[in-house]
Amino acid sequence: MGILWDTAYAMAPHGGGGGGQGLVALIPLILMFVIFYFLLIRPQQKRAKQHQEFLNSLKKGDNVVTAGGIIGKVLDIDGDVVTLDLGNNVKIKVLKSSIAGPRR
Repeated sequence: MGILWDTAYAMAPHGGGGGGQGLVALIPLILMFVIFYFLLIRPQQKRAKQHQEFLNSLKKGDNVVTAGGIIGKVLDIDGDVVTLDLGNNVKIKVLKSSIAGPRR
């Protein structure tokens, strides 16, 4: 049992200089979070905001593409349901959230 106590005592931080090493060890972790924020999180939030603005500005006559790849012209918007004209007198109703973007 004495060997365990000696080992634990030897591994414990001693003196006043041990507290600063913990902060230095966190610097790479903080740096990684900052990099992830600017490379991944922030651009994704910006794209989501632009997509939401597009959906809010959707109006009759806009040509759009759905998430499933269907291309159509907006005929009517009723809350969160959009009626699309696919041509040849074919009309479908889709959720507004399933519209991926404008047809370019």
